[in-house]
Amino acid sequence: MSAIRRVVVTGLGAITPLGNTAPAYWEGLKSGVSGAAPITRFDAAKFKTHFACEIKNYSPDDYFDRKEGRKMDPFTQFAVIAADEAIADAGLLNGGVDRDRVGVIWGSGIGGLRTFHEESVQFGRSDGTPRYNPFFIPKMISDSASGNISIKNRFRGPNFITTSACASSSDAIFMAYNAIRLGMADAIVTGGSEAAITEPGVGGFTAMKAMSERNDDPAGASRPYDRDRDGFVLGEGSGALVLEDYEHAKARGAKIYAELIGGGMSSDAYHITAPDPTGGGVTLMLRNALRDAGIGPGEVDYINTHGTSTPLGDGAELKAIEEVFGEHALQLNISSTKSMTGHLLGGAGGVEAVACLLAMQHGLVPPTINFHTPDPTINPALNLTPNVAQARDVRVAMSNTFGFGGHNTAVIFRKI
Repeated sequence: MSAIRRVVVTGLGAITPLGNTAPAYWEGLKSGVSGAAPITRFDAAKFKTHFACEIKNYSPDDYFDRKEGRKMDPFTQFAVIAADEAIADAGLLNGGVDRDRVGVIWGSGIGGLRTFHEESVQFGRSDGTPRYNPFFIPKMISDSASGNISIKNRFRGPNFITTSACASSSDAIFMAYNAIRLGMADAIVTGGSEAAITEPGVGGFTAMKAMSERNDDPAGASRPYDRDRDGFVLGEGSGALVLEDYEHAKARGAKIYAELIGGGMSSDAYHITAPDPTGGGVTLMLRNALRDAGIGPGEVDYINTHGTSTPLGDGAELKAIEEVFGEHALQLNISSTKSMTGHLLGGAGGVEAVACLLAMQHGLVPPTINFHTPDPTINPALNLTPNVAQARDVRVAMSNTFGFGGHNTAVIFRKI
C-alpha cells in the first residue's frame, strides 16, 4: 500500500442564491445579504410557504447550447456550472494532468425533482397513453451530475454520486478526500447541487412543518439560533471544489487554497427526520473528525454549522459543540451561512465548504444574519457571529452537515 497522501484544494466554484460565481457568492456572504424572496418559478399562493432562496438572473441559455441544456435537470445544470468554474480556477485543463487520474465524486440528496414532477404532471393530463420524454430517466437520476461533469471534461477516474439527504455533498467531499489520499486519483472534482424549489419540494417540506412560514418577511425568515426561528428556508444551487494530491498540485504550479486534513461521520440512530436532542450523534461525528484530522479542539477557529433555523436542530448542534470543544467553544467563531443562502439540502455541504475556504482566504468570518432575540436555551457566551462579518485569521475551519436519516458529516480545512 502506498503512503497516505496530503490533499489540498486548488479550485472553487459556486452558483448560489447570493451570486452566480464564487466571488459573487463571497460578496453576498461578507455583506450579510439574504437570498430569500417570493417564489417566481410557480404560483405559491396556495402553499403555506410562499418564498425561497432562488438563483437570481439565471437562464440555461447563458451557459448551455439549447439542445444540450434541455437534456439536463436544473440540479445538473447547476453542478456543471459550478464545476466548470472550479476546474478553470484550478487550471485542470491547461495540460500536464492525466485525465485518467481525475475523478468526479458529487453529492445530491434528491436529484432531478423538477424533471420528475414535470413528466408526472404531463402523464396525468394525458389519456393514459405513456408518452415520456426519452431523456426523462437520464435527467432525473442523481448521478447525471457526476456523469455530465465527467463526460464534458473527459475525466475517467472514480465517478459516482453520494446521497445522504442534507449531508450528501459533505460525504462526497470526504469520499473524494479518501480516494486521493489512498492513491486512487490525483485530483477529483467534488461538491454538490440541488434544485428542489418546485411544487412537490415546497409542498412536501411544508407538509412536514419543517419550513418557515414567515411570508410577510422572507428576508428575515432564516434565523438560526434566534428564539423566534420557525423552520428552514429552501435554497438551490451548487458548490464545487477541486481536491488534489499536494505533490501533484505543487508539481504543476497550482495555487492552493488550503489543505483538507480530515473528516468525520456518524449516525444519530434516533429518528428518520428529527435530530437526537442530546446531540449524541453530532458529538461522535465531531470527535471522529478531529481524530481523523489529527488535531485538538483548541486548534479550530471557525465552524460553519449546519444551523438550519429549525427549533430542535440548532440547539442540539451547539450542545454537541460545547461537549466536544469544552472551554474552547467560547473562543470559536460559529456561524450559519444558511441564514443567507437558505438550505440547499444535498448541495449545502458544497456551498458551505466554499464559504469556509473563502473565509480562510479573506480573513473574515461570514455572519449569522437575522439574529435578533437570543434563545434562552442557548449559551449566550457562544460567538455566533451575529449579523455582521467578523475579521479573524481562520487557520482551521470545520464545516458541519446533517441529513434526514440521522446522517452527520464534518470536513476540516487548514491553511498551509
